[in-house]
Amino acid sequence: MGPDNDLKPILRGVNRNDFNIVTLDDEIRVDKRCIDLLRHFNQYLTYQEGLPPEQAGEICHGADYFLREFIIADRHDNLFCTSALRVRQFAGHWYIIRTPEPNLTELQNILKGTAMFFNFLAGQELVDLQVSLDITQQCNDVDYFQQRIDNFWAIEGDGFDAWRQACPLEPIPDIS
Repeated sequence: MGPDNDLKPILRGVNRNDFNIVTLDDEIRVDKRCIDLLRHFNQYLTYQEGLPPEQAGEICHGADYFLREFIIADRHDNLFCTSALRVRQFAGHWYIIRTPEPNLTELQNILKGTAMFFNFLAGQELVDLQVSLDITQQCNDVDYFQQRIDNFWAIEGDGFDAWRQACPLEPIPDIS
């Protein structure tokens, strides 16, 4: 795909319902489709936005982690139905308890990629613009996420439950 190609015709054929996850086979299929979307996103960043390949790759890596590890593999959500609440749950809870040494620098890279990916999807008319704006706003709430990380490291005794309830994350859905 060269710099003169318009990605919209390719992505307009995407059926958002093909990203629903009910079974393990669905999860595997959706994961592969997500990789394809991320490749298009990378090409968009490189050819349309003019970013150096390394920078585009870093941005895609951030979006990839949020989408493939959290939205698809953990939550079994349709990525086109993601909301700002899911970003808050990811960054304010899931990332912190799943990462050996959670830190704001790494988290900001993930959130930057996530915000840019949903902006890309909005530009492709695959998600509502307001959803993309809400996700971006949530991704930019770095003071909240830093406080969540700091509070996590400061947990003593039975304090984990109170920390968890401040940004709750429902149990993982079961798929067969």
